[in-house]
Amino acid sequence: MPEYWDPEIETMPVEDLNKLQEEKLKQLVHYVYENSPFYRKKFDEHGVKPEDIQTLEDVRKLPFTVKQDLRDTYPTGMFCVSNSKLARFHASSGTTGKPIVVGYTQNDIDEWAESLARGFTSVGLGKNDILQVSYGYGLFTGGLGAHYGSEKLGATVLPTSSGNTERQLELMRDLDVTAIACTPSYFLYLIETARKEGISIRDDTKLKMGFFGAEPWSEELKKRIEDESGIKAIDIYGTSEMSGPLFTECSEQCGIHIWADKFLVEILDPETGEPVPDGEIGELVITTLAKEAFPLIRYRVRDLTRKLSEPCVCGRTHPRITRISGRSDDMIIVRGINVFPGQVESVLLNIPEVGNHFMIIVDRIGPLDSMKVQIEMQESAFSDKMSDMMALKRKVSSALKSVLNLAVEVELVEHGSLPRSEGKSKKVIDNRKI
Repeated sequence: MPEYWDPEIETMPVEDLNKLQEEKLKQLVHYVYENSPFYRKKFDEHGVKPEDIQTLEDVRKLPFTVKQDLRDTYPTGMFCVSNSKLARFHASSGTTGKPIVVGYTQNDIDEWAESLARGFTSVGLGKNDILQVSYGYGLFTGGLGAHYGSEKLGATVLPTSSGNTERQLELMRDLDVTAIACTPSYFLYLIETARKEGISIRDDTKLKMGFFGAEPWSEELKKRIEDESGIKAIDIYGTSEMSGPLFTECSEQCGIHIWADKFLVEILDPETGEPVPDGEIGELVITTLAKEAFPLIRYRVRDLTRKLSEPCVCGRTHPRITRISGRSDDMIIVRGINVFPGQVESVLLNIPEVGNHFMIIVDRIGPLDSMKVQIEMQESAFSDKMSDMMALKRKVSSALKSVLNLAVEVELVEHGSLPRSEGKSKKVIDNRKI
């Protein structure tokens, strides 16, 4: 039998769930209109009043919110409560402009923790588990989000944060850690470091599952992680603007459940803003239904995914989305062709001789764009025979061209020569922007 954190909510009939969303949406638009000068002005500019929103379909009458709005109102111009009602701030790094500051009431923090407690329960994490949280702690939401969700559940938390990898492996073994939360790229680094120390994650630890997110990752990378470590790799999703990590796959691993009593999901065409049919890739747009300090109306997340309409075997009735395939603003355009890093990863990880790390370098030579992919080989695949290396290079080039419809330069590099990441990995260097 499936386990539920809140069976009444998680298995609520879809019709009742839609009615609940409808009521919460109507309450939300009144709340932000009364408490957020930003949204009041935006609604007025678009000629929409709270009373115009009566059904779920009416959400399309409301204007979008985009990341630039969050930067333009820095630091607290979009908040609906005064600072005296806040329990916490988080903030983005601000590497591409003004940082985004998110405020939380105590109720917001409780809702955040409950969202993850539901997700953790749905995949089998429980009070007898020890979760090693290897996301960064601090202004970044990943560490504290997973921490509070796990404590809400009653599991034991090991708050290692990121870095100090040898120590992380030591604690993982000595404390019989059963689950880990980190970026998929950092877990690859953990596997690699363990191997160098003569440690097998599969045989020398009690680790059985990992919650991986904060960066797009492919089905091929999931399979490689599971093959190399013996654990179950689970997708965890959220954004700092919405709260942080919020949702996971369930034990069926056929999509990420989005809690409809807390969030309203739309999947839209990034160009037209119109809904795409269920099952087609589009841009994720989220409306928060339960946040007090920093609610968001039709926020364009820029992540690309698909909505799954068929019921989940686990019995949960809440909508599901597929693993994030990339970001609409991460797309690289090379000689008029759209390229996503996830496409490159999917191709490479299907080639046994290719290692776990690659780098895309885009440049402009005269009027023409060029794209090079640096690829680490498996140690066992390295050969001092030039003919072997040239054959492998041709194999990789052909596989990439067949998927990307673009001829790219392939550079095979030695295992360990590309940079490793303890947080979000960087897979693209675009010199055209410099």
